[in-house]
Amino acid sequence: MSATVTIGRIPVRDVHPVVDCGRRPAKAVAGETFEVTASVFREGHDAVAANVVLKDPEGRSGPWTPMRELAPGSDRWGAEVTPGAPGRWSYRVEAWSDPVTTWKHQARIKIPAGIDTGLVLEEGAELYRRAASGVPKDSGRAVVLAAAAVLRDDTLPVATRLAAALTPEVDAVLARHPLRELVTTSDPLPLLVERERALYGSWYEFFPRSEGTEDQPHGTFRTAARRLPAIAAMGFDVVYLPPVHPIGTTFRKGRNNTLSAGPDDVGVPWAIGSPEGGHDAVHPALGTIDDFDAFVARASELGLETALDFALQCSPDHPWVHKHPEWFHHRPDGTIAHAENPPKKYQDIYPIAFDADMDGLIAETVRVLRFWMDHGVRIFRVDNPHTKPVVFWERVIGEINRADPDVIFLAEAFTRPAMMHTLAQIGFQQSYTYFTWRNTKQELTEYLTELTGDAAAYMRPNFFANTPDILHAYLQHGGRPAFEIRAVLAATLSPSWGIYSGYELCENTPLREGSEEYLDSEKYQLKPRDWDAAHREGRTIAPLITRLNSIRRDHPALHRLRNLRFHRTDNDALIAYSKRVGSDVVLAVVNLDPHRTQEATISLDMPQLGLDWHESVPVRDELTGETYHWGRTNYVRLEPGRAPAHVFHVQRSSDTVVQNEGFPAS
Repeated sequence: MSATVTIGRIPVRDVHPVVDCGRRPAKAVAGETFEVTASVFREGHDAVAANVVLKDPEGRSGPWTPMRELAPGSDRWGAEVTPGAPGRWSYRVEAWSDPVTTWKHQARIKIPAGIDTGLVLEEGAELYRRAASGVPKDSGRAVVLAAAAVLRDDTLPVATRLAAALTPEVDAVLARHPLRELVTTSDPLPLLVERERALYGSWYEFFPRSEGTEDQPHGTFRTAARRLPAIAAMGFDVVYLPPVHPIGTTFRKGRNNTLSAGPDDVGVPWAIGSPEGGHDAVHPALGTIDDFDAFVARASELGLETALDFALQCSPDHPWVHKHPEWFHHRPDGTIAHAENPPKKYQDIYPIAFDADMDGLIAETVRVLRFWMDHGVRIFRVDNPHTKPVVFWERVIGEINRADPDVIFLAEAFTRPAMMHTLAQIGFQQSYTYFTWRNTKQELTEYLTELTGDAAAYMRPNFFANTPDILHAYLQHGGRPAFEIRAVLAATLSPSWGIYSGYELCENTPLREGSEEYLDSEKYQLKPRDWDAAHREGRTIAPLITRLNSIRRDHPALHRLRNLRFHRTDNDALIAYSKRVGSDVVLAVVNLDPHRTQEATISLDMPQLGLDWHESVPVRDELTGETYHWGRTNYVRLEPGRAPAHVFHVQRSSDTVVQNEGFPAS
């Protein structure tokens, strides 16, 4: 009985990133660099080497990327790779015995000791001759053959013969064209490369119905389009709309979620469906589908993508309720169960029951999504996906992305980690996170370390600083400085971040103490805002948000997730972190205390900034324009309301020092 061989001649083990044991693809976006690691070793003391090979969607293998041992003696090897265009790629690790490196190690020991000198040099000459046969003529073959000839020339001193084989020129040629023996290849692992917006972007959420006029309080797509230039001017990339469909009247909610709606109450946009239509219709009060098309076109002219909320649920008035009763939960008394999240009740919403006709629901969902895709929507924020079967989303997103891989789905799932991670693995390009509830240095450090570690291979966070459902106590009690602090954190920690309209006005009145609901929530009523007056009276942090989005666009380092590194502060009220891509280095220091001035000594991990430990360089604060000179240890003082944070561009040139805040601390 023959045994199955599972270990290659040169073992290649534990290749990362790997998602669901390789059954699902790791994720990247075009041009994103990530590290591939593996354990590579062999018996005895002979040297091994390894490389990573990417294969593009057309099946072409790219130039292999040499791996390096990450720590001496660890057997853990790694290399950074960068896929190009979007598509389904793969990657594998190749390992091999490295006889040239093995010989050089032995020669450096034996020849100075006079051990087997002639034999060692002859062995080296033969190895270099063999290696030269794998080097193209125009890539340095002659250099390697010359070294082989000198090694074999016994008229020359031994030291001269050895030195000829160890020159930087020879090393460089053999690094490009190594002599590889016993080559062993890992199983290929899948890699899904998507467009940049799947990872990077600034989102702005607003309700078109609140952008009305004095004569017409209920806004339309046409009146809401007047808000788009201001959103674009703040530097946002995506304008996100709550559901725009007809709203039911049965059990319609009134202001502040009351159960008795008056004739003027507009209802909750997530209570989708009425006799006017369902998920493939627009609310008549917002206009027509042509008006929606005009809104999307105007947004596109301003450089904004339009994202649409997709909420798979119905009001009691939705056409599906009568056409497809099997899609709903029926109680023993014959009524349909409304949605609940105890103690919350949503009497105006019927949840979907999936198991009676999942194929039919998938077909209808895909049809609805394609309807909106045909009207210019390529991004969907999916409401509460964790309350639907995971397999449902896997099939829906898979079917959409097979034909339209540029379509992006954002999972609004504030739930258990296992569900959030699984939704990301099965297809959602982005995920809401626990960022809102992570406010201390320890909480942020631990959570971001998780998000930027192994999870970054499949889960892309979108840091919304607030939502129509979530007004955290930090914002309720921290006032304007709290809004400034959280904006800086969200915009610089995550490649994707967002705000819900009103954040720039620092709206922070809760429904009641201890609640995260807004008083007079826009979910239940129109909420017109006088944007011009807010600007005139200085009641807006829009200038800060605009500057943050400008900084993000100017710095490629902020477009990435896996490059986040934290630095030591001796005061837990201040947090310091950096991001680096190539020569672009951004270093942020943020005061997490919205009430008090805080001071700290910042101890920088200089190699993480691409600097030597002893260096001192100019750092330009991108928020204020001031330049300081920073080294390994620096003093910082940040005052809420004046300077909540530094967002430094770490520079390599000798810029003028305006103020030396960063003097070494004693």
